Amino acid sequence: MNKLANMRHWPERMSPNFGMSRSSMGMPQIMHQPKIAPQGPPPISNPQPPDAMIHYTFNVHFASDLAGPDTEDILHSTTDAVLRWTHPEDAPDDVPVWQLPVHTQNVENLRRRCEDLTNNPMPIEAHVNATTPKNGRNQIVTVTLSGTADCVYKTRETILNETPSLMRCTHVDVDGHLVADLTEGRLKPSVTAFLDEVSKFCGVDIFLLGPKLTPLEDGLNGGLSMRRDQRWRVAIYGDHISAEHAKSRVLIKIDQLLGRIVDAVQIDLSVQPLLCGRNRKNIKHIESATNTAIYFPPCFSHAYGYCPPGALRRNPDEVFITGETPEAISQAKTRIHQILTTIRLFVKDVTIAMPKIDSILLGRMDKVRKIMETNSVFIMLPPLASRQGTIRFQGPENLHVERAIRELMSLAGQFYHASWWINQPDPRLLPSAQEIRALLSDVCANSDADIAFDKVAFTLTGSDEAVKEALQVLSDIKFVTTVQHQIRVKIELANEHKEFVSGKKNGKINKIMSHCNVQIVFDNFGEYNFNIDVLAHNYTSMKEGLTLVEQEMPASISFHVPDQYHKRIIGIGGQHIQRIMKKHSVFVKFSNAMDRGGMGRDDDDSRVDNVICRTPARNAQNLELVKTEILEMVDREDSEITTQTVNVDRLYHRQLLARLPEIEVLEKKYNCKISFPSTEQASDEVTVQGPQWQVPMCADEFLGMVPDKHEVVLEHSEPLVKFLESPEFLQNIVPKLKSQHEVQVSVHENTEDRAADAAPTVTLLWAFTRNNAGGLRDAMDFLHSQFATAGIEPVVIKGAIPRPRSDTFEEALQYFDSKILQHVAAPVATDAPATPTFGEDLVRERSNIFDRLRKPGSMSLSFLDRRKNSSHSATNSFFKGSANVSKTSLISIESSRSFNADRNPWNDSGVNLPDDDNNPWGTSRVFEPNGLIHKLAIPMGGDSTPRHGTRHSGDSGRPSTSHSTNSGYPGPLSGPFR
Repeated sequence: MNKLANMRHWPERMSPNFGMSRSSMGMPQIMHQPKIAPQGPPPISNPQPPDAMIHYTFNVHFASDLAGPDTEDILHSTTDAVLRWTHPEDAPDDVPVWQLPVHTQNVENLRRRCEDLTNNPMPIEAHVNATTPKNGRNQIVTVTLSGTADCVYKTRETILNETPSLMRCTHVDVDGHLVADLTEGRLKPSVTAFLDEVSKFCGVDIFLLGPKLTPLEDGLNGGLSMRRDQRWRVAIYGDHISAEHAKSRVLIKIDQLLGRIVDAVQIDLSVQPLLCGRNRKNIKHIESATNTAIYFPPCFSHAYGYCPPGALRRNPDEVFITGETPEAISQAKTRIHQILTTIRLFVKDVTIAMPKIDSILLGRMDKVRKIMETNSVFIMLPPLASRQGTIRFQGPENLHVERAIRELMSLAGQFYHASWWINQPDPRLLPSAQEIRALLSDVCANSDADIAFDKVAFTLTGSDEAVKEALQVLSDIKFVTTVQHQIRVKIELANEHKEFVSGKKNGKINKIMSHCNVQIVFDNFGEYNFNIDVLAHNYTSMKEGLTLVEQEMPASISFHVPDQYHKRIIGIGGQHIQRIMKKHSVFVKFSNAMDRGGMGRDDDDSRVDNVICRTPARNAQNLELVKTEILEMVDREDSEITTQTVNVDRLYHRQLLARLPEIEVLEKKYNCKISFPSTEQASDEVTVQGPQWQVPMCADEFLGMVPDKHEVVLEHSEPLVKFLESPEFLQNIVPKLKSQHEVQVSVHENTEDRAADAAPTVTLLWAFTRNNAGGLRDAMDFLHSQFATAGIEPVVIKGAIPRPRSDTFEEALQYFDSKILQHVAAPVATDAPATPTFGEDLVRERSNIFDRLRKPGSMSLSFLDRRKNSSHSATNSFFKGSANVSKTSLISIESSRSFNADRNPWNDSGVNLPDDDNNPWGTSRVFEPNGLIHKLAIPMGGDSTPRHGTRHSGDSGRPSTSHSTNSGYPGPLSGPFR
C-alpha cells in the first residue's frame, strides 16, 4: 500500500497564482482555482431532465469460481450442502466450477427477481445476462436496468442487497477428539447437531473435513516443508458476513468443548476499533493478562443488506468473551471498561464519489479493514448502493484519523470515472433499446466496469484498468465513433501531488496537451484530493494523452531506516542524498519522530516507514536502485525491514500470549515485532517483522518457545524392553540425546495398540521444540545405532522416518536392463514426518484413512457416492452422517500423530540438493491394508547433508500497480473480498 498518508507534513508547494501561468499557443489553461473561468470549452453538464430514460449495467459478484470441498475429505455435512456444492453423477468430468448447483441456483434466483421487477407496476425493466470468458474459469453475470434514474438506482440497491454476492469459504481447525468419540468410533451427536443448528441460524453450508497437508516454514532459513495436520477442519460456505458470523460461533463452541466459559458484553460498534488499539495491542494485553479470548463482530455488517432467508444477523454491538473461570472474564470486562473510560473521540466526515464507495465495498474491504486495525480508527461507510457519499472517521487521536483518511483517499484514487459524449446525435441512427442493452452488457462483461447510457452519453465507473478496457470496447463500435464525440476521463489524486504532475510552470502538462491534442484540467475536489480531467475528441488522442498523464503520476516506495542513520545518509549539506537523487532522478524525503507526531508514542511508530522515494511512473524502475543504495549505508543489524511468517497452532497462541513479557524481551533483543492474528481470524500464522538479518534468528528463538512431539511405535519384545529399562539407556543415552540433539525421549508401554500379530507395543515419545526439529532424525539414528550395538532389531509399526533418496539418478535405473545397475527398492511406507515426494504413497494414505471412515453399503454412502467433486474428480467416495463412521478409522486418524517439524532434518547445510528443489517433503502415514510390519532400516551412506533453504524476502513496501507496471497506484485484487 502507498504509505504517503503516514507523512503528515509533506510540503504543499502550490503558489496562489499557479493556475495563472501562460500556457502554450492555442491550448487551454490548467485551472487550479475554482473561481477562475477556464478557457476552451465549458464544463460538460448533463442536459437530461430528471425523468429521462437511462440504461444502467453492472456486475453481480457471485464468486462463481468458488469450488466445493473434495468429497474424499467430507465426514459430515449439513442439510443439502452436498447437493449444492458437488456436481451430480451424470455431469461430465470437465464440468466447470461455475456450473455447481449453488452457482446456477443463484443466477436463476436473480433472473426470477429481475422478471418480477420487470412485471411490477414500476417503470423499470431488468435483464440478466450470464457470459463465460474464454478461459472458462468463472461466469460473469451482469444486470441491465432501464427506466428513470431514480427507479434504476433504487432497483440496483434492491438487487445488490438481496443477492448473495461475495461468496467465500472459511475454515476452522479443530482437534479430532473434540468432535469424535474415538473409543466408540463415531462423531459426537452434540457436535453434528450444533453444526446443523449454526447452518440454519446463520444461513450457511458447513462441512466437517478430515486432515489436510499444510506447509510449514523453517524458523531460521525460511524453507518450506509439508506435513499432514492432525486437526480436522470445519469448512463454512456462504456470503462473507454470514460466514464470519458462523465462524465466530464455531470458535466459541470449540472453546466450550475445551471447558471454557462464555459470556458477552455490549460495546458500541463505533468504539470497538478504538478499544482494540493500534494493531489490536490493547486486546492482546487483555487476553494475555486474563487468559481469555475476545471475539468481535465484523466491522462492516451495517454496509451490507443481504441476509440469507430464515437466518439472523449477529448483533454488531455484542462482543463474546471466553475464559477459564468467571473471575477471568470479570477481570477482562473490568480492563475493557477502564480503556473505554479513557478514550477520547475525534470525528471527521469526508466526501467521496458515490460510485467509488460502492467499488470499495465490493472489492477493497480487506484494505479498509487493514487501515482500521493499523490506525485504531472506525470507518463508517454508507450502505451499499445507497447513493451516499459521506464517510465518517472516528479515532482516539487526530493524527490517526488524518492518517486513515489519507490512506482511504489514496484507495479511492485507484478508481476512474469516464464519459463518452455524443455531440448532436442523429435520432435515425440511434440503436434500439434492446441493442443498447446488449451493447452495455457486452462492455460490462468484458471490462468489469459499470456503464450507463442516457441517449447522449456513456458513463463508466470502475478500476483504472476496467475503465480503460471499457473505453477500448466502445471505440470498436461504429455507432459511437462515426458521429462527433468527446471523451473525458477523471483521475483522482492527492493534493500534494499537483506540482509533481504538472511540472515547473505547467511544463509537463502543456507538453502533453500540445503533443496529443487533448485538454487537461485540474479540478479541486475536497480537502485531500483533486481531479485531473483529460478531454479528447477521439479515442486515439485520449489513449495517448491518458497514458502520458499516468506516466507522470507519482510512483513511490517507502521503507524504514532508523532515525540515527538519517544524518549519515543525507551527508553534509545534503551532498550524499543529492548525489543519489540526481543519479537516479528520484526525489527522497526523510521524516523523523517529530514529523510523525512527537516522541513518546507507541512503539509501533518506531517501525513506521520514514523514508519515501518518489519519481514519475515512467522512471519507477529506479526506485529499487535508490532503496538499495540508501540501505547500503545502514548497518547490517538495522537493514531492510522484512516479514516472515511461522505457523503455530492457534490454540497455543494463548499460552504464548501468557508469556508476553518474554516475547517483548525477544522483540527488543532482535529489534523485531512479533504479531499474532486476531482471535476471530482463527489463523495459525504468526508474523515476525524486523531487519532482514535479525528476523530469521528472532523467528528461530520464537519457535524455541513452541513444543512439539513425535511418536514411534515399536513391536514389544523382551530384549527391547530390557534395554529400554536398563541403567545404560536411562543414565547415558537419554541425557546424551538431550544434550547433543536437543530431543527428550520417554518410553511408554501401550497395551491397547496392537501389531499385526496381536503383540503389545512400546511407544517412544520424542519431545522437542520446533526450532530443534532438525535434530530428531539424527537422534533416532543415534538410538538405532545403540540398538544395533546391543544386538536388538526393533520392528517399527508407526513413526519411522524414511531415508531420503541418495542418488538423483535412481529413477532412471529402471530403463537400463543390466545386472550391474540394480533397481532401487521402493521406499518403505512409514508414518514419518518427512517424505521425498507426494506421489502414489500420499494418494494411498488418503484412501486408507478416509475409506476406513465409511462403512460400505450404507444408504448415505451409496447416495453420496454419486456426487462429483467440483475439481473434476471422476471417482470419489463420500461420507455423510454421524452413524456411518468407522471406529477403526477414527482411532487410526487420532493415533497417527504426524511430525510437526518446521525444518527439513535432511537439509541444514546451505547446499542446495537438486532432488529437493522441486519436491517438498512432508508427512506420510500409510497403514498397509495387509497389515505388514516394516523393520527399521539402517541408513547406508547416501546424502545426509542437510541444507538451509533460501529465505523468502518480504515486501519492500512498493505499492501495487494496476494501470502500469511502473506506476505507483495499487491495482485491483485478484479474487473476492476476504
